[in-house]
Amino acid sequence: MHDCVYLGSDQWGDWFGQRAGWRSHRPGRDFPAEGDNVTLLPPSGDFTATFNAEPATYRVYIDIAWDVRWEAGEPTGIDMDLDVVDARDGRGIWIDDRDEWDEHRVAYGYPLGIVERLETLAIDLERKVIAHTAPFDAATPAAWSARLQALGSVAPDA
Repeated sequence: MHDCVYLGSDQWGDWFGQRAGWRSHRPGRDFPAEGDNVTLLPPSGDFTATFNAEPATYRVYIDIAWDVRWEAGEPTGIDMDLDVVDARDGRGIWIDDRDEWDEHRVAYGYPLGIVERLETLAIDLERKVIAHTAPFDAATPAAWSARLQALGSVAPDA
């Protein structure tokens, strides 16, 4: 769960924002966001794409997911391990956590159709990030970051 605010929607999906210092929680970890970020939740519900403000190490971090949606006032879904990462530190763009994906798809018996769909999605998203195709360009998330900045620093209700 992340403390975040709904910013609006465009042709790419719904956008959420998180200011530096707002909390993120997951099993075994509770931490403040190191910097501002905006996250895209597309209508397909099969990934979330987080765009981090500088100086964060990762410009873009895409979580391949299952059934991501807005429910009871917060985004929810299942992380499917594969990630697409665009690092600012010179490491480039790559698909991350393939080892976890391989382990979990076997251990949990993911159906072949789902495996093929999500692997194809990860490759497609990696190509789009490499090409800086919208919404993975600079301008699209910058517009949503500006909207987040305009809201100020008041944290959302917990």
